[in-house]
Amino acid sequence: MHRLALLEKEVLQDRLALQRDEARRAKASEDQLKQRIKDLEAELEGARSEGKAIYAEMSHQCRSLQEAMQTRTRKLEEEVKGLREQLELCQREAEAAQREAKQALGERDQTLAQLRAHVADMEAKYEEILHPGPAPGQAESREASVGRGCAETPCQAQGAAPPVWTQPPGSLKP
Repeated sequence: MHRLALLEKEVLQDRLALQRDEARRAKASEDQLKQRIKDLEAELEGARSEGKAIYAEMSHQCRSLQEAMQTRTRKLEEEVKGLREQLELCQREAEAAQREAKQALGERDQTLAQLRAHVADMEAKYEEILHPGPAPGQAESREASVGRGCAETPCQAQGAAPPVWTQPPGSLKP
């Protein structure tokens, strides 16, 4: 029995040794896993910090871009407003200039008509001075001679002003 007891004691010691080895290996595995967990947690925390930093930077850039866009929008709106005011002013000035031009053209046309009437009146008086009163029955002959000196040129036929003198200067022929 003694041998059996010794054998049992040896088996028991071997089992205890195996259990201790397994316990050591389990403890080592546990320590490795705990270290791995700590490493992963540190890595996760680093990633979170980096993510927060990136988010903060992106938020800052976004706000900066929004502010820049708002500033640019305000400037463009002010520029558009100024350009519209300039356009309205130019349109009013153009309308006023157009009215003035129409008025000036009307005044010119009226002055030309008055000058033409005056020239025609002067020519008639000139003809009267050159050819005093017709004798009875000679009125038709006088009108024919006056008509001869006032023949229309192609320019006059198109509406141009008639010349002041119908005969060349120095020619006072009836």
